[in-house]
Amino acid sequence: MAVELKLTAQKRTDTGKGASRRLRRAKAVPGIIYGAGKEPEMIEVSAFELARLMELETFYSQIIDVTVGKKKTQTVLKDMQRHPFKDRVLHVDFQRVKAGEKLHVGLPIHFVNEDTCKGVKAGGVIHRDMIEVAIIALPKNLPEYLEIDLADLEIGDTVHLSELSIPEGVELEAFSHGGDVHDHDHPVVSIVMPRIAREEDEEDADEDASEETSAEDKSDDEEKKGEE
Repeated sequence: MAVELKLTAQKRTDTGKGASRRLRRAKAVPGIIYGAGKEPEMIEVSAFELARLMELETFYSQIIDVTVGKKKTQTVLKDMQRHPFKDRVLHVDFQRVKAGEKLHVGLPIHFVNEDTCKGVKAGGVIHRDMIEVAIIALPKNLPEYLEIDLADLEIGDTVHLSELSIPEGVELEAFSHGGDVHDHDHPVVSIVMPRIAREEDEEDADEDASEETSAEDKSDDEEKKGEE
């Protein structure tokens, strides 16, 4: 069952770098709510409350109810500016949700049956090329995540975007711009041989090639001597 996401905010009238610094010293984070054909609304939120929501995977892709005073607005997180080296959020952007307006969000990918994967049992390792995928959907059709079952994947197998199971009413952003699907059909997850094993195979191949070359050189030398 989806967790209901709620965030309480206060209206912000004081703007600028100085005001933002004062907010952060007071353990608050400046932000903005925009979109749906309405004027942007400057807000501030509790850094502690924001940090609590940031621990939830759904915070980054699902609808968030932001309450300012007595008014509740449905939003999705669109951007979050972080401090370059401190564990601190500097600014947060929310986009208003409109019932008939499609959303562009990054949806997390859940990989299931990793332990029972045939390729893993055979000594392979899972290589995740993506951990989320960009989708387009109406708010009512927004899923929590996409799931990939790894159970039957063998070493050398790869799952591409076109092979994902996409719910009805959801579109992959990669294929939304037209053109050849194959140009945007990126790999999502692969089962590969461990790096050490690959390096050993390559070394063996190099040694075999070297031995073949030496044998050929020796044969050529013997032929030349015979001709002399």
